[in-house]
Amino acid sequence: MGTQHPTIRIRAARAEDAEGIAVVHATSWRETYGRFVDDPEHSPWFAVDRRIDMWRQNLAQGAFATMIAEDDDEIVGFAAVQPTPEPDAVRAEELTMLYVLAARHGSGAGQGLLDAVLGARPASLWVADDNPRARAFYARNGFVADGAESAFGPIPRTVRLVR
Repeated sequence: MGTQHPTIRIRAARAEDAEGIAVVHATSWRETYGRFVDDPEHSPWFAVDRRIDMWRQNLAQGAFATMIAEDDDEIVGFAAVQPTPEPDAVRAEELTMLYVLAARHGSGAGQGLLDAVLGARPASLWVADDNPRARAFYARNGFVADGAESAFGPIPRTVRLVR
């Protein structure tokens, strides 16, 4: 575990945060999943522009409960929760996204985001099977694999975690 950065501040996302969230989203995806594609620099999965419009819509429509982590007024991470849409869902809520820039890993931003967006409530989430750092983080927070597996985009295998 890294040291807590006293300058990390967690707050609710606002419409004007769309571009900053999109940059963190695309950058974090490249940092975490770039190894799954042949040409990460040109992969549409890591393009910021398409994520800006997505986040403008998400924030305008309130698609997710979204929190951001800031360090000196720069967005360095975000987390989003939404009700799980399936009527027979394993949990009523899903942590759909939690990303922190690699340079801020260990800063406490991830834990602050999880605590702010979800607290101790039961939820489900999907994580890349081959992401030991994220898997350890979620295990520390009471999440366990329930046996469900899938794939998403360039990620060949994801596992569902629940608490």
